[in-house]
Amino acid sequence: MKETKIYIPNLSLGNTKSVVNMINRLGGEVIIANTPDELLNAKKIILPGVGSFDVGMRELKDGGWIEALNKLVLQDKVPILGICLGMQFFFDESEEGILPGLSWIPGKLERFVSNEQNPIKVPHMGWNAVKVNKADGLIPQQEEELRYYFVHSYHAVCANSDHVIATAYHGSDVTAAVQNDNIYGFQFHPEKSHRFGMDLLKNFLSV
Repeated sequence: MKETKIYIPNLSLGNTKSVVNMINRLGGEVIIANTPDELLNAKKIILPGVGSFDVGMRELKDGGWIEALNKLVLQDKVPILGICLGMQFFFDESEEGILPGLSWIPGKLERFVSNEQNPIKVPHMGWNAVKVNKADGLIPQQEEELRYYFVHSYHAVCANSDHVIATAYHGSDVTAAVQNDNIYGFQFHPEKSHRFGMDLLKNFLSV
């Protein structure tokens, strides 16, 4: 039987409650880990987040979470899903700050640029269609258009295009979802994306 018990680190990075509610609706159980030692019991992790890159990375570092996460994800191969800022932590660096990321997925975060040649709204906010590049990820490849809710000013640029499992168009094709082995990330918010998002979290419970 697949592990339906999800651990979430107790961080001040926002949007945890809506993730918990959706997991509960799907029949999963959420455990909020108050310390890195509690997180070490995890067989599946979700790392949600909103806010700024440096503030989040500093909280992970100062709280001792990075060591626990590296052990679980890199050594024990525990599946982890990063959402929005949580996904951005997986990369090497961000133009938003100066602190290094977790470096689980090679690449960096770049700020959206709006100009006369390419006028776009920053942040990228609202519903947008997602194009699936790889059907073996958490996002199903199907005829129906898939739409998810985005709120972000920085977008991931992967060093290896094989890690990009889905894109969205916002002035150009931008990374919407990534995967590197047991590491999954969504730039959009599945917990705010109604049935489309519910399907994705259901798929993660089944990993």
